Amino acid sequence: MPLMLSSVQRRAIRLATHFVAPYRWQALGALLALIVTAGITLSMGQGIRLLVDKGFMTQSPHLLNQSIGLFMLLVLALSVGTFVRFYLVSWIGERVVADIRRQVFNHLIDLHPGFYENNRSSEIQSRLTADTTLLQSVIGSSLSLFLRNSLMVIGGIVLLFVTNPKLTSIVVVALPLVLAPILIFGRRVRGLSRESQDRIADVGSYVSEALGQIKTVQAYNHQQQDRQRFAQTVEQAFATARKRIAQRAWLITLVILLVLGAVGVMLWVGGMDVIAGRITGGELAAFVFYSLIVGSAFGTLSEVIGELQRAAGAAERIAELLQSKSLIVSPSQGVLALPERVAGNLQLERLCFSYPSRPERYALEDLTLTINAGEILALVGPSGAGKSTLFDLLLRFYDPQQGQILLEGLPISQLDPQDLRRCFALVSQNPALFFGTVEDNIRYGNPQASDAQVEAAARIAHAHEFILQMPQGYQTHLGDGGLGLSGGQRQRLAIARALLVDAPILLLDEATSALDAQSEHLIQQALPSLMSGRTTLVIAHRLATVQNADRIAVMDHGKLVAIGTHAELIASNPLYARLAALQFNGRE
Repeated sequence: MPLMLSSVQRRAIRLATHFVAPYRWQALGALLALIVTAGITLSMGQGIRLLVDKGFMTQSPHLLNQSIGLFMLLVLALSVGTFVRFYLVSWIGERVVADIRRQVFNHLIDLHPGFYENNRSSEIQSRLTADTTLLQSVIGSSLSLFLRNSLMVIGGIVLLFVTNPKLTSIVVVALPLVLAPILIFGRRVRGLSRESQDRIADVGSYVSEALGQIKTVQAYNHQQQDRQRFAQTVEQAFATARKRIAQRAWLITLVILLVLGAVGVMLWVGGMDVIAGRITGGELAAFVFYSLIVGSAFGTLSEVIGELQRAAGAAERIAELLQSKSLIVSPSQGVLALPERVAGNLQLERLCFSYPSRPERYALEDLTLTINAGEILALVGPSGAGKSTLFDLLLRFYDPQQGQILLEGLPISQLDPQDLRRCFALVSQNPALFFGTVEDNIRYGNPQASDAQVEAAARIAHAHEFILQMPQGYQTHLGDGGLGLSGGQRQRLAIARALLVDAPILLLDEATSALDAQSEHLIQQALPSLMSGRTTLVIAHRLATVQNADRIAVMDHGKLVAIGTHAELIASNPLYARLAALQFNGRE
């Protein structure tokens, strides 16, 4: 049977073995129960031989009682062994898949954001759910069936030779005929299985994308086009699955035809030998039993190998995730440590950076800038100037291709990313809220904060009043992404979260320009408390923010084109003067 396993299947078995290893005693118990049950099943052939030759043929009630008694003992032992085997194997399957899911998630959550530019999160989700469920089915059942039926085939063939070598030769001749279609069709099934899993992932991805943006879908009356595109995606998945099913159906049909055909020929030859008195009826009955055992075991093996091939594709997709390397890691040696609380001095030295998905153009080019502790620096520039990219680099979501960033004089590439990021609080333009309570979302960056601290942060952020108006106050559950909250409410919760983190450096992608006047007014009142005593970098959308800044950095096409105060830049920089006239004055 090992000859039937491809390199992909062997990799899948290695992956399963790695995760099964911690539960070796349970696996050993399952294997022992499997061997015992297989042995009992095979020994039933001898019980049938005794039943026919000693019970029926002798017409002795005493011998018949003995034979039936032995048979019932075997049935009882088989039942107990099957219970132990089924329970342990199923337990291992569920336990291993839980471990795989946890390890894959733990690995994914540390991968650099650039990884998710080239890999759809919905497809990754499919791998984490559908593929691991398939592995659970294999480890929790198919692998056990594979081992059990392999034992049945080997043990059955040995007992066939012991019972009658002449009839066994018919079975042996039939074996290569059975193996051939398994090898031929198995290779085709394996390729189609991987393709089928990919198509299923496409279906999951489309559902996630459409339902995640349901308001946009319905606002543009795009339901009909989405129905058509989803139908095409589903049909592609079905077409691939149909090819795989057809190959497996041919495989099973051929195996049954060849195995039962060989059994028919063998019965004819054996029947002639019984008539001629060369063998007893009990020997023929035992031989038929073993032949059926071997035949059904081969039939089951052909099905199980199809399952193993599907699992091999799933395991390969999971292994791909586990083998993905994060480009942003703590240095292997020479890791520098930051003080408990940094002052907030930042230096950007000749930064050049382009995103992995757009390597042909720089998002930041030759950027040099010094930011002093406690300073409020406003970043101003047209869309695509590189303002948000600068935040990405400061948080070390990406590393620049050239240049370096220093925090308190230490290169951030020599810091542990977690040590670096604890120094920053981020309030983004579209704040991320998570499924959970209001309190959970405020406490996101500081899980140890007390209820009083959570409420104090909410009060400063002017969020306490609207939170109390919610059905369960701070314990109210939010929908995905804070669904049901206004933009101003989401922004104020994000500010409360940043306040609770109490980080020395604040990155503020000010989003008040998209809010109503009342929300904007409340957030403008909350910002001074948030900025107080912190180094603040703010992507500015409002004149008030620009005028309150200590300095203003003007960016264009990834370059720093000017720096100074509002009055200085109005007089000296045409780009800033134009931005001030277009972006700020009209709004004020």
